[in-house]
Amino acid sequence: MITIYGIKNCDTMQKAMKWLDAKKVAYTFHNYKESGIDDATLKVWLKHFPTDKLINTKGTTYRALSDADKASIGSPAKAIALMKNNTSLIKRPVWDFGNGEFFLGWDEKELSKLV
Repeated sequence: MITIYGIKNCDTMQKAMKWLDAKKVAYTFHNYKESGIDDATLKVWLKHFPTDKLINTKGTTYRALSDADKASIGSPAKAIALMKNNTSLIKRPVWDFGNGEFFLGWDEKELSKLV
């Protein structure tokens, strides 16, 4: 089963869920704003995505970070701490297809190949 991770009120998340619903694809939604995110999950994601892709460097949450925090995202341990404390930093959605395959963000054409 597909699990998509994100924040419920995010426009991109809503688009992704509507797309999955229209295709009648079963999925689970993990709202990390409400449920948080654990170290183990973030470590798995960092095996698939570099920190500068997993962290949304264009968002307002990132822009509000100190220069020292911004500079620290190259360190997986520091990036994990930042993402756990500021879940809005995580790019959305993160797609877990349940088979060791992951996708980051929204690209309908690419996702159509995976779903």
